[in-house]
Amino acid sequence: MGVFSRLSDIVNSNINAMLDKAEDPEKVVRLIIQEMEDTLVEVRANAARALADSKEVTRKKEEFARRANEWESKAELALAKGREELARGAIAAKRKAEEMIELLNQELKAIDDTVGKTNDDLARLQAKLKEARAKQRSLEIRRHAASDSVRVARQVNDGRIEDALARFDRYERRIDELEAEAESWALGRPRTLEDEFAELEAEDAVNAELEALKRRVANRTSTGGQG
Repeated sequence: MGVFSRLSDIVNSNINAMLDKAEDPEKVVRLIIQEMEDTLVEVRANAARALADSKEVTRKKEEFARRANEWESKAELALAKGREELARGAIAAKRKAEEMIELLNQELKAIDDTVGKTNDDLARLQAKLKEARAKQRSLEIRRHAASDSVRVARQVNDGRIEDALARFDRYERRIDELEAEAESWALGRPRTLEDEFAELEAEDAVNAELEALKRRVANRTSTGGQG
């Protein structure tokens, strides 16, 4: 079973169980990301073991190649000494070493194929994980924004706020009434000497401003007539 087939089975099983329980989308996304991260760790561990196996098989292959060369040298030596049967045995040992080399080559090819596929799976899984994390951040941002909107809407439409504002209006009205009551005490009160002088000063100020206005108007009129 491939990496993505196994991951798909795990995720789909958990998601279906969570959806049956009406779980929220954020929790489902967190589960998916967790499953993908766990799978990523597992696949990397498998890749590391495969690379270690490759190194071990390569060492064995080199050892059998060394043996094959040694048996070939021994076969040549035996022939040179006229020991044909001994040479035949050395050649048979060399062939066995070469058979092991061929088997190890096949094993290396299988390991290399596995590592190559694992590398492709890791690249795809990392891309999917990046996409899932981006969607998780998007969901979180949207949830926070929605929660803020709901909270504001609740406050705006909260009857307690309207009630508080209405009470404020009534309190303001009560202050107006108190101020008016205070002002009413001055109504009908005999004028004091200070009041009369204040009126005189105010009247003089008004008259002075009126005379100044008359002069300005007169000046504009005379200037316009000369032109």
